[in-house]
Amino acid sequence: MKKITLKYIAKELNIAPSTVSKALNGYSDVSANTKKKVVDLAKSLNFSPNTQAAFLRTRESKIIGVVIPHISHPFFVNVVKGILDSAEKKGYLIIVLKSNESYDLEKKLIEKLLKQNVDGVFISLAQDTYDLKHLEAVKKAGVVLIQYDKISKILESSKVVVDDRNSGYLATEHLIKNGCRNIVHFRGPLLPQVSIDRFLGYKNALEDYNLIFDPKKVITSNKMTDKEGFRLMNDFISKKIDFDGIFSMSDYTAIGALESLKKHNLLVPDDIKVVGFSNWLLTDKLTPSLSTVNQPGVLMGNKCFELFLKEVNSKKKKIKFKYEKKIFKTNLIIRESSSLK
Repeated sequence: MKKITLKYIAKELNIAPSTVSKALNGYSDVSANTKKKVVDLAKSLNFSPNTQAAFLRTRESKIIGVVIPHISHPFFVNVVKGILDSAEKKGYLIIVLKSNESYDLEKKLIEKLLKQNVDGVFISLAQDTYDLKHLEAVKKAGVVLIQYDKISKILESSKVVVDDRNSGYLATEHLIKNGCRNIVHFRGPLLPQVSIDRFLGYKNALEDYNLIFDPKKVITSNKMTDKEGFRLMNDFISKKIDFDGIFSMSDYTAIGALESLKKHNLLVPDDIKVVGFSNWLLTDKLTPSLSTVNQPGVLMGNKCFELFLKEVNSKKKKIKFKYEKKIFKTNLIIRESSSLK
């Protein structure tokens, strides 16, 4: 049986092998008609390009590594969906890896991806990432780096984020407008930019509504889990500090806080009103259902891939690329945990 190659397809269609390669890889300088003929013939012949040979020829693997902190969080699931939807149309393979919020694991994952000759790395930083040498190595290797969600301001790359400061402001303002005057804030670790910005949004809202900022009402959650939220809320309640609202930068810690409030016979929303962040999968199924900030994960994933392609195309044309930062708006979903009765 004759081996099917790019040259074979080119001969059958009376075009150049390079045109066949470009058509199969979705290049824009090949006409739609030619592209269709090539793709249709390749499918009928069950032709599968040799990816290793293609990499040696073009220095492109058509593989992108996506690093996420959690595999079960719906926000990250939606980001990955957006990336997959966009990448599939351009013939890219996506490798999804999870860091489990571990800096050490994150470093190992990046090393593995670079060994796979990936064309791009899309990453949301782990909570405890404090050094960026492994990500600088991505750029030095000529691999496109896209940061999304949890980013580093000092690391130069294109970035896709939500307006975390404004989101924190709106969540806190909602509590204030619903009668809260002593609002507790569950913030994340000191390093991630999302933690900083959501905290600043909370603080700015207090200032704008002439409410005193009390650092004793800011609770730092390093793991951002429901168990930690439960424990930290218990500790806070034991200090006998007056509070009537909670804004948590994570739904997970908010859920733990709700359990603690229940344990201490504090009614939600009558005694304490609560707002979380991220619109986790079951937040609408809780009793009471949890008010939360919703992020457009799919659109963020689409944008990650769009910025990746822009940078790749600039490199091909040897045009200096200017990094971009896309900031998406969020929306507040008001449910039972913060609503007025």
